[in-house]
Amino acid sequence: MNELYKQVQLLDIDQEYQGQRIDNYLIARLKGVPKSLVYRIVRKGEVRVNKKRVKPEYKLQSGDQVRVPPLRLAEPDAPPSVKLNKVAALESQILHEDEWLIVLNKPSGLAVHGGSGLSFGVIEGLRALRPQCRFLELVHRIDRDTSGCLLIAKKRSALRHLHEQLRTKTMRKRYQALVQGAWPKSIRVVREPLLKKAEQSIVQVHPEGKASETRFKILQRYQGCTLVEASPVTGRTHQIRVHSACHGHPIAGDDKYGDEVFAKTMKQQGLHRLFLHAAELDFYHPGLEKDMSVTAPLSPELINVLDQLQRT
Repeated sequence: MNELYKQVQLLDIDQEYQGQRIDNYLIARLKGVPKSLVYRIVRKGEVRVNKKRVKPEYKLQSGDQVRVPPLRLAEPDAPPSVKLNKVAALESQILHEDEWLIVLNKPSGLAVHGGSGLSFGVIEGLRALRPQCRFLELVHRIDRDTSGCLLIAKKRSALRHLHEQLRTKTMRKRYQALVQGAWPKSIRVVREPLLKKAEQSIVQVHPEGKASETRFKILQRYQGCTLVEASPVTGRTHQIRVHSACHGHPIAGDDKYGDEVFAKTMKQQGLHRLFLHAAELDFYHPGLEKDMSVTAPLSPELINVLDQLQRT
């Protein structure tokens, strides 16, 4: 357990956290502390702001002093060691890093965060690699089986700004996907509504689903498949995978929405993962105050698969 949690903490709020709700601030600050405990100590008045009780929705002001009482926690699992191969390998996958953010070329097969039986994910690994960072949070997520550009904020102000870009759809993401068959030139935009079935962890096209939009562009045709660029305008779960599959062109290596025969053919070409890669990310850098574009190269495995295919 963090020894710091065993004693009273007095936290001085600076401009960085101006306007943030006290509950969200504490959840982010008190790593490993259950949300239920955070809300309990706030509601019982054990958390004080300027020596006064506050409600969970209280918005912090620059200059506030927050008193956090001693906390009793069960002994948590040890954080992932930086010596672990997967964690250490993240260092070489960093495409860009500065005092505001990190752009990582996330490997396929690694979740963005721990949970569901996984001891750690990208964010836990990066926190182990960067223990000096007070703030390190995911800006967005990509599927465990998808590789490519993943954005992590190192300042709360950067996170807010980047989230706003996601909301206003000014951040652009370009994926590369190898799909089954000959993708038609006529399909440039797919707007099928998507409904998530939580109990089955799958997404389907459904009239009652959420509005969704993906733009497609043909990059290269091969015998029996097509390399396409997919640009999601909305950010629904499995959006590109379902939008590809619903038109009869599932992504290679997709075990949820794919075709078994096509999957077997691709395995013979050396593909043992989902061929979906977040290749490029365009955004406005809130710290440098300029437009930025980051490109993540395809992994050797994906390049090798393309080299095995016959162009048409």
